[in-house]
Amino acid sequence: MVTYLDRVCISILAPQIMRDLDLTRMQMSVVFSAFALAYAAFEIPTAWWGQRIGTRRVLTRIVIWWSGFTMLTAAVTSYWMLLVVRFLFGVGEAGAWPNVAKTFSHWIPLRQRGTIQGIFFGGAHLSGGITPLIVTALLAWFHWRTIFVLFGFTGLIWAFAWYRWFRDDPAEHRQVNAAELELILTDRPVESGHHNEHGVWGRIFGSASVLGLCLMYFSNGYGFYFLITWLPTYLEQQRGFTAQQLGFFSGFPLILSVVADLTGGVATDWLVRRLGLRLGRAIIGGLSYLVAGIAILVSIASPNPVIAAVLIAVAAAASMFSLGASWAACIDIGGRHAGVVSAAMNTAGQIGAVISPMLLAWLVERFSDWSIPLYLMGGLYLMAAVCWLFINPRRTIQQ
Repeated sequence: MVTYLDRVCISILAPQIMRDLDLTRMQMSVVFSAFALAYAAFEIPTAWWGQRIGTRRVLTRIVIWWSGFTMLTAAVTSYWMLLVVRFLFGVGEAGAWPNVAKTFSHWIPLRQRGTIQGIFFGGAHLSGGITPLIVTALLAWFHWRTIFVLFGFTGLIWAFAWYRWFRDDPAEHRQVNAAELELILTDRPVESGHHNEHGVWGRIFGSASVLGLCLMYFSNGYGFYFLITWLPTYLEQQRGFTAQQLGFFSGFPLILSVVADLTGGVATDWLVRRLGLRLGRAIIGGLSYLVAGIAILVSIASPNPVIAAVLIAVAAAASMFSLGASWAACIDIGGRHAGVVSAAMNTAGQIGAVISPMLLAWLVERFSDWSIPLYLMGGLYLMAAVCWLFINPRRTIQQ
């Protein structure tokens, strides 16, 4: 929830930032992409670090770092300062979600992995959905710089509580009793004290399943970054929404995604129990992106602004319905390397995120048509549906 609070607020504050710093649309797009570029570059190294020293310390460092740079955003006075701060913000936040996936691989039994991923993403998207409402309300009382400071303190509070409470190994947590520990260890691979890393990178990046996950998540990252960067501007400039409408419809895709996250996670675990691991993950993933692609393409043709906005929200929610299956598949395929496999997939998503805002700005300025980026997004969602034909969670990278 804290990741999205800090990540989404800048898209809502973009008009004020652009006005005060005299930025163009393309410059603001580069700022958006700078975060995603840094996030992508440091995702796998930070996931590997968490695998080596534990997610308790690494997640604490991540949140302290990004909270500091969230607050430092309030001090920028030029385009270049903003670019550097947001890049370093991305460096700090990189690896957060793969380290969460690694945490789940230690704490959550196989039959509950989709459900817990759904709960996790539900919290993140709930935060992202209500952030526009919070920011809009705060703007009536505070300058945009003050809002960044307030949001940054939230992460520092979380980091303090997390480090005091969490333990990497459930057996080391004094609140875990014997029965709970037995349940947690259900279906968890036994890890030896000596870890042979020889050839692990070749197995990860040579896996058809991992490559399918990466290509699928590239589409997710591309589409999602449109939602948290240029969607408010699209709704205002292309669809004629008022400021009051923007406060709701900018966050509506993520609010609707909360329901999709929770039900998608439960659905993939339910199907796994009935149809097996591969079909239980692939059916949810493939159908989710098929619906997302169709919804985006239909939204372009809709003359009614509200219906178009609702269809975009439906497309977003449909793509998020797949997240429980996607991240659970990373744990299924990765085993004890779940963090690194998750990081590889999420890095591909961040590459899509890097490209999305800049390509959109270029296409809109070049062709004066907001429909072209949406056609591209719809096509990528349909491609993601096809990717699930090649993802097999039954085959781990050790096999």
